[in-house]
Amino acid sequence: MGAATRDAFGEAIVRLGEDPRVVVLTGDLRDSTRTEAFAERYPDRFFECGIAESNMVGVASGLALEGKVPWACSFSCFVTGRFETVRLSVAYQVANVRIVGTHSGIGVGEDGYSQMSLEDIAMMRALPNMAVVNPADGVETERAVEFLLDHQGPAFLRLTRQGVEDVNGDGYRFELGKAVTLREGSDVALVATGAPVGEAVKAAESLEGDGISASVLNVHTIAPLDEEAVRATAASHRAVITIEDHSVNGGLGSAVAEVLAAGNGGFAPLHRIGMRTFGESGSPAELYAKFGLNADGIAATTREVMAGAK
Repeated sequence: MGAATRDAFGEAIVRLGEDPRVVVLTGDLRDSTRTEAFAERYPDRFFECGIAESNMVGVASGLALEGKVPWACSFSCFVTGRFETVRLSVAYQVANVRIVGTHSGIGVGEDGYSQMSLEDIAMMRALPNMAVVNPADGVETERAVEFLLDHQGPAFLRLTRQGVEDVNGDGYRFELGKAVTLREGSDVALVATGAPVGEAVKAAESLEGDGISASVLNVHTIAPLDEEAVRATAASHRAVITIEDHSVNGGLGSAVAEVLAAGNGGFAPLHRIGMRTFGESGSPAELYAKFGLNADGIAATTREVMAGAK
């Protein structure tokens, strides 16, 4: 198991701190968001805003409009939960703010639903100019953070509390809006984002024993979505299954469904794996198993789908 993506962010933001434009803000969560090292090295560019996330987002917007590149960091459910401020102070102002939401999805574990963001992608991708990035592993997170330094416009970076499987090599290059094919197959496409990507890779390996050839597509950017890759994938497989640690409503599954519905037909049927209820307390492994987000659950759903595929 690799590192949590929040850990990779913490290391990357310290390196980026050499750029004087970079400022970091937190809502009384410097340790949890892994911004403590930045605060120690660059205290003049670190702002502790307390448990006042709306104020933090507003301050970040003002800093961005004055030429800084602010990273506003908190648990994803807290920072995206201040949607009205993000909507007006960041998106509407086209402010160069990077909203960093850690502790995403049911992977938060024992802290339970009150700390789990299962709706954050849906909210952020509803904003017309908000880039939404949900990296699968540590190296992808680091490359995404480096890319976002000079990206023009608002961006939301979604990170994990738990460790995730490493799926990318050290030479990985991040491209906003470009999905990555991790595995080639011919029968079914597992289209995943964030923490479950590694589980999808393991599921694909398991399915080989059943004679099912599975592709794995890592969709690290939900907005802008790689629509070309989605259409090509759906046209070349017998079934498409989206996988996300997020509600099936408004997240990756919805984004893929929108692309396919706007097409001219001829695409494989779509099935969505994700959350359809509120989360609950338990270890990340227990919760991924219960809600079918681990490799065994993904493989089981894929077998059912392929058994009914023509």
